[in-house]
Amino acid sequence: MKKDIHPTNYREVAFKDMSNEEVFITRSTVASKETIEIDGVTYPLVKLEITSSSHPFFTGKQKLVDTAGRVDKFLSRYGNRKK
Repeated sequence: MKKDIHPTNYREVAFKDMSNEEVFITRSTVASKETIEIDGVTYPLVKLEITSSSHPFFTGKQKLVDTAGRVDKFLSRYGNRKK
């Protein structure tokens, strides 16, 4: 293997699923400006819209996650166009 090609800044990072507020900690090199304190330890925080804990494929439940208001925007733009 080649030397010095892998990142050296691996650290524990907290990932938060914004649709169900679940937080999990894993090692990553992702950059983050926010932090979160869990059990007295401060971790960099990365917010995610959807993870395996909220994705319909993994949960078996169909759930609409509309954080940006896309459905409302569509309905206001096109509405009910039946005549």
